[in-house]
Parts: sequence; C-alpha cells; structure tokens
Amino acid sequence: MDYILIGKRKRILKRISWFAARITLGFLLVSMVSVLLLKFIPPVTSAFMVAKICKGGLSHGKQIRYHWVSWKNISPSMALAVVAAEDQKFPVHFGFDFGAIADALEEGEKGRRLRGASTISQQVAKNLFLWEGRSFLRKGVEAYFTVLMEALWSKRRILEIYLNIAEFGDGIYGVKAAAQNVFAKPPSELTMRESALLAAVLPSPITLKAAAPSAYVKGRAHRIEKQMRNLGPSHLNEIWIDP
Repeated sequence: MDYILIGKRKRILKRISWFAARITLGFLLVSMVSVLLLKFIPPVTSAFMVAKICKGGLSHGKQIRYHWVSWKNISPSMALAVVAAEDQKFPVHFGFDFGAIADALEEGEKGRRLRGASTISQQVAKNLFLWEGRSFLRKGVEAYFTVLMEALWSKRRILEIYLNIAEFGDGIYGVKAAAQNVFAKPPSELTMRESALLAAVLPSPITLKAAAPSAYVKGRAHRIEKQMRNLGPSHLNEIWIDP
C-alpha cells in the first residue's frame, strides 16, 4: 500500500514539475519576445495604466492621457532633468545602483523611513510590465525585466520609454501629455525650468502638482536645476548619439 501511495505522489510531483517547467518556459519566451518587440515599436499602454483603469483609480471624469512621442521630439532638458532627479548614474550602470541600494538598506536598519533606490531602468520594468506591490516575487521579476531590457535595449531607448510612460499627474502619462497639460506646448519646447518642475513631481505625481507647484515642489525643482547644471549635457553624451 505504501508503495502505491509513494508511486502516486511521485507521479503527481512529476506532473507538477512538468507543468511548472512549461509555465516558466512560456513566460521566458513571451517576455523576451515582448521586450525585443518594444525595442522597435512604442508600447500601446503600460501595466500601471491598465491597473489604474481596472481599479478605478482616476479622479471623477478624468481619463488616461497618453500620447507617444519619439526621442527626437523631446527636449534634451527633459531627459537631463529626469536623470538628475531620479538616477544620476543611469548612463553608466547596468540597471542597478548598488550603492544607492546599500545606503537605503542602511537607513532602514537605523529605523529611518526606507527610501526608494530604484533606477530608471527598474522603474521602466515595473511600470511597463508589472503590478504594484513590494513582494519579493515582484522585485525578482522586476530585476529579471531590468536585466533583459539593459541587454536588449540601448540606454536611449530605456530613457525614451521612461519619458513616455512615467506618470506626471492624475492619469497624465508621458512627457507629451504633461507638457501639453501643464505648459500648453510640445515636449520639444520645454525649458530647463519647466523640465525640472515636471521631474520634481515624479516621486508622487498625484499629490505634487507641476501646474500649481507648492513651495516643496518649487524647492525640489530648484535643486534639480542645480544638479542639471552640475551634470551638464555631456553627462548624457553617449545617450544622445545612440543609434
């Protein structure tokens, strides 16, 4: 009798293993094909946009505003502003800023509020492909997509998609919708100050407003401008000339 039970358990485990292997292989193939396609074509939407619609997260009467704009039609100041504000090592790292991660963990161990240490690449992976949350599973999948994007895309492509899917306000996704909504101009004409104001709201685009900036937003924008001048356009030289 014991041999029969052991045999059944082995068969069940074998089927589960086979099924898990098929699921894993399917996920790897679909994810690789998706990332490869997005190297050449604009994303129609993002996981975060879909989640916001499904959860009814938009304010009453508002809709998702998302309009893709190519790299050549985005002000260089806007690209520099988000790098200065969110990830100054973006041009040189391979998706992860381990120094920032270590600093964040150290602050957490001291009892301070755990600050974010996500790079622009990680934010693209999260916003484009994943669900909200802080589970180890989600962070693991985020890391997988981050490595995949860094391997298959150029830095310029990662930054181009980031500028197009980042949320700049309630339902306002991407620099084109943000520039039109806040400053009534195309993203190619954004000034350094306007770019810094938009970058200043990225940590909390629902509560922070670029159109009616609080003293905090103005101060943060001023600091971002200062960092932009310190870094200079040469900070993104390799990204400007990417094919």
